[in-house]
Amino acid sequence: MPSPVGHALAGVAVVYAADLVDGRRSSPRFVALCAGLAMLPDADLLVPGTHRTATHSVTAAALTFIVLMVVTGKVNSIVGSLAYASHLLLDWLGADNFPPYGIQLFWPWSDRWFISNLDVFRQTARRYFLTPPIIRQNALAVAQEIAILAPIVALLWLVRVKTAPRFASEMAGRDHPPE
Repeated sequence: MPSPVGHALAGVAVVYAADLVDGRRSSPRFVALCAGLAMLPDADLLVPGTHRTATHSVTAAALTFIVLMVVTGKVNSIVGSLAYASHLLLDWLGADNFPPYGIQLFWPWSDRWFISNLDVFRQTARRYFLTPPIIRQNALAVAQEIAILAPIVALLWLVRVKTAPRFASEMAGRDHPPE
């Protein structure tokens, strides 16, 4: 399963992709919020025996949308819940060496565990994390996540900064007939 670094990068990628669709730029605060939302499902690590269950489900992503909509009343709630859901995608694509394998994607309706078996992201370790073998394992996992996700984030950022403002003004010009 990916590290918080990989999850945060995925949350930022979701915001930047949404900005391209909307033709706008999200505030740095909103980008940071979505990075945090992408890491939030792993808060279940604080409650023994619950990791990769309720917080790693589409139910939790939907509840995140509802809470964000109630608190903010903005359409950005969709982007925030998609950032949260990016965590589910990355964990589904990640290696999992500890049974039960995967995530309970459809909790509470199903107790089935889902995993892609593609192992796009390495397994990270959360126990004995200050021992040399675990430090090495986690460093390799984070390096791989950065190698995969940072170029995606950078490309989305570049396109967002360079073309989104121009694209938005071009699209606005099409709504009005020439005089």
